Amino acid sequence: MTPLWTSEAVAAAISGKAHGRFFASGVAYDSREVGPGDLFVALKGEHADGHDFVVGAREAGASGVIVDRPVRGPHVMVADTTDALVALGRTARARTSAKIIGVTGSVGKTGTKEALFQALDRQAPGTAHRSVKSYNNHVGVPLSLARMPAASRFGIFEMGMNHEGELAALTRIVRPHVALVTAIAPAHIGHFGSEAAIADAKGEIFEGLEPGGTAIIPADSPHGARLYNKALRHAGKVVTFGFNRDADVHVLEQVPVTSGGTMVTARLPGGTVSFTIATPGRHWVSNALGVMAAVEAVGGDLAIAGLALADMPGLAGRGARHRVTVADGQILVIDESYNANPASMQATLAQLAQEPAGRRIAVLGAMKELGDQSDALHAALAGPIREAGLAEAILVGPEMAPLASALEGSVPLRHVADAQAAIDTLLPLLRADDAVLVKGSNSIGLSRVVAAIAGGDR
Repeated sequence: MTPLWTSEAVAAAISGKAHGRFFASGVAYDSREVGPGDLFVALKGEHADGHDFVVGAREAGASGVIVDRPVRGPHVMVADTTDALVALGRTARARTSAKIIGVTGSVGKTGTKEALFQALDRQAPGTAHRSVKSYNNHVGVPLSLARMPAASRFGIFEMGMNHEGELAALTRIVRPHVALVTAIAPAHIGHFGSEAAIADAKGEIFEGLEPGGTAIIPADSPHGARLYNKALRHAGKVVTFGFNRDADVHVLEQVPVTSGGTMVTARLPGGTVSFTIATPGRHWVSNALGVMAAVEAVGGDLAIAGLALADMPGLAGRGARHRVTVADGQILVIDESYNANPASMQATLAQLAQEPAGRRIAVLGAMKELGDQSDALHAALAGPIREAGLAEAILVGPEMAPLASALEGSVPLRHVADAQAAIDTLLPLLRADDAVLVKGSNSIGLSRVVAAIAGGDR
């Protein structure tokens, strides 16, 4: 098997000096994720120095390490290991002829990235590559690039940001042939002040497009024109997607299916395609339109992409659905515990309202990084919660106080301090035929609530 990296190739890529030979089959900067044959990059962070974990990484099977000081065993020495990781990512990008897709957006980017990977890997098994988990920041993106085999046919990379200029830097490393913005919403609005400023920051992804590249933007967004004008300055082609019939990729017909998903017929520039989306919700129909637009832009097979969407399950923390057995039957648990912002909250509450269930219960955690708009944006969820027809709302975290006040007297609710209190409140309430939505910012820790319902955290 051709190694991902050799010590000589690493040294050349990062302008380092190799000490001893090695062959690497993977790359990691977290010693807990190192596997046999990996290259370990000893990064220095605010709270830890990767050099302290070099010995552990070797014990876990690392074949070589990138360091800024002498260590025992095969290694490559550099002045700065973070700069070295970026250089390694740039070299990985330069040596491949793969079609590269960059994905960003306030909501839906991880699910869209995964759907694109499933679609393209199904078309060309073993030749599609993507960033794993949510490795979408200044170290996650170059790490994901560094892990890409040179022979890949497709590469899909998620890019995130919470400050102006971050995406501009990331996209110039990724150099996508296709840049997709899923949606604009007030995520991280505390750092920007307005949705328009967020749209401008998301539009930075177009700055790294390869010559003649394709920009894909959401036509239904109130900031669509802003994104379009930005894209025109950098893209050879701009493709819009959405429910509006004027969009280049749009829905002709959508029908709910008994499994909970949606059957869609969509118009694309290249023709009409029908497919089923396994994951329920209008927001997933929108995501799927973006996926189809990107697949067509890189010359992929739309029919195979449709099959991938039909088979794709929900992601842990991002829509995974669990049927859990209780004493007198089953309950449905919808796991959205990884992230939350006003737009995704509204979308998932709207979907919960459509779930066939005896009772609908929502465990909702605070939304972070909303700045001085936090109180208003939390309180604004009162309408979507009322429309969801909840039998019970459990609100978690002090930021939820304005929402609790807005809902008082209209929806049965409990306002609790933290995830453990939510567990203690929820478990005695559950009964057969309940549908339970668990959603909040990751720092609230509501994944523990999901585990508790399944019996993993009593």
